[in-house]
This record gives sequence, structure tokens and C-alpha cells, in this order.
Amino acid sequence: MPIWNSKANNEEADAGAPLDVDHELPPSEDSQSTAVADPEVEKLRNERDQYLDRLARLQAEFDNFRKRNAREQQDYRDYAVADALKTFLPILDSLDRAAKTTSDTEQLRSGVELIDRQFHDALAKLGVQPIAAEGQPFDPNFHQAIQMEESADVPDNTVIGELQRGYKIKDRLLRPAMVRVARGK
Repeated sequence: MPIWNSKANNEEADAGAPLDVDHELPPSEDSQSTAVADPEVEKLRNERDQYLDRLARLQAEFDNFRKRNAREQQDYRDYAVADALKTFLPILDSLDRAAKTTSDTEQLRSGVELIDRQFHDALAKLGVQPIAAEGQPFDPNFHQAIQMEESADVPDNTVIGELQRGYKIKDRLLRPAMVRVARGK
């Protein structure tokens, strides 16, 4: 049974004794709505806590994904060149053997031609193709004009000499060909 804090109860209580605060207050409209709202508020708090926990886990998972992705990209950059280098090692071996040889000029020439062929085959395996230049119309996307020469033998803006071969990897330019271009008289 509830005990209200009234003047009569205060007189009966010892003057130095503390009031008993565990007693229930009489029901009021506010306390009834709070009592009804408590399970609802508790439910909302639990739901909020679940969402916060889920958010924290997703943030941690995303952070781990980002770190793992950065590490994998760095590994890829570090070791991607390894496959390309493996295709050049036989060429290096051939160059070493050619440098050690004491044979005549014709054998040395055939050895260098073999090395040149090996090198071009290795580049082709990697998707690198030489750019056609000599006899082709000048294309500023693939050719770099170093010199213009007057010529009546070939049409205007035709490549008449290749000073340095150009290369492309798949469809992207790796290095333009350095060329001499014909100019009409």
C-alpha cells in the first residue's frame, strides 16, 4: 500500500530518519503513459543499439577491405613486372654468350640477328607491336617528324625514313616512331 508523504506521516516518523523513497507514488496520467512507453522505449533503444553495432561492424569490415585492396594492388604492382622480365631472361643469356664469343664477324652477325628475333618475339608475347612507318602516310598519333625533306619521288607527307622504331602496346602508344617526312617541291 502506498505511503504518501504527508504532515501526519512526517510527525510519526523520527525526525532524523530518512524518508523511504522506494514507495510507489499514486498513479497519475503521466506515470501511466511512462509505464506504457517504457517497453516501447526499451525496444527502440535495443533496436538503436543493434543498428549502431551493425554500423560499427560494417565500418570495420569496409576499413579492412580498403586495406586489403591497397595491399593487393601494391603486390600486383611489385610483381606484375616479374612475368615480363622472365620473357627477357633468355635474350639476356644470348647477349652474354655473344659477348663472350671470339668468333668471326659472320657468326657474330647471325648471333645478333637471332637475339633481335628473340627480343621481338618476347615483345610480341607481351602485346607490343612495332609501328609501321616507312612508306606510310605521316600520322602524328604514331609518328614524330624529326626532319622534312623535299622529294618528288613520293607523295607529300609520306614517311621516307625511320630513325627510331616506334611501338604500341595493344592499342596504346608506347613510343612514337621518329621519322623523316617527304615534302613536295
